[in-house]
Amino acid sequence: MGRLSVNLCGIPLDNPIIPASGTFGFGYEYAELFDINCLGTFSFKGTTKDPRFGNPTPRIAECTAGMINAVGLQNPGVEKVIAEELPKLKKCFHKPVMANVSGFSVPDYAYTCEKLDKEEQVGWLEVNVSCPNVHGGGMSFGTDPKAAAEVTAAVKKVTTKPVIVKLSPNVTDIVSIAKACEDAGADGISLINTMLGMRIDLKTRKPVIANKMGGFSGSAIFPVAVRMVYQVANTVKIPVVGMGGVSGAEDVIEMMLAGATAVEVGAANLVNPFVCRDIIQQLPAVMDKYRINTLSEIIGGAK
Repeated sequence: MGRLSVNLCGIPLDNPIIPASGTFGFGYEYAELFDINCLGTFSFKGTTKDPRFGNPTPRIAECTAGMINAVGLQNPGVEKVIAEELPKLKKCFHKPVMANVSGFSVPDYAYTCEKLDKEEQVGWLEVNVSCPNVHGGGMSFGTDPKAAAEVTAAVKKVTTKPVIVKLSPNVTDIVSIAKACEDAGADGISLINTMLGMRIDLKTRKPVIANKMGGFSGSAIFPVAVRMVYQVANTVKIPVVGMGGVSGAEDVIEMMLAGATAVEVGAANLVNPFVCRDIIQQLPAVMDKYRINTLSEIIGGAK
């Protein structure tokens, strides 16, 4: 075990840094820029049962200290991901990968997770019940404890690998939803997904994004993410993956002190494609600065 290593749901990671789903494609795109095997792992693009074109354009709006996106889970569908994307990934990434799954019904989630669970490359299933950019699914499952638990239980019935449920911050009580997922068999909780945001063009007096609203991410949401990770990690007994506005090594330390076992980096990848590599390289010096011997010892250290 090295200074940076952690264990996520029984699977060792060389370090806790995980590019978040939707910001790192299927990995091989970034492999053209640097050796992505330096990562702990990464969460690949949100995958659904059937192919999705996504939402109409424009889909992106800039904000102060962040961005809004409404891509709408554009992906080729699980069959093509298995047949085409994973073989390409296998050539450049030699660690277990995190499969991010979305759905529009409980059977959708179960079907897609069962398919991906059989893939040797998949180490964890990150079940996204929190996407704010789609209609008739996504976040609707993650804003109600019973619905989130139902998805969790259905996925656990058809899978053998660790199931990490990704939760929405767009709720009044994040803790009750996390607890419901744990009680339904979740092996981990991942939070937070994007917050719901909106921009209006002053010249046209219309929403900037065709979808009107979208997921707000970036450094502006970091304090909200830290608060929710802290609340959930102090309630559940399963590992928490923290994310939301993380853009540097000190953010990673703060998120882990709040209770995160591993830390995902999202919007920062779109600003600087090397940010995850850079954070990993910077962590030892930051650990020395704060007299931290190993990262595993600080998980949940803020009391």
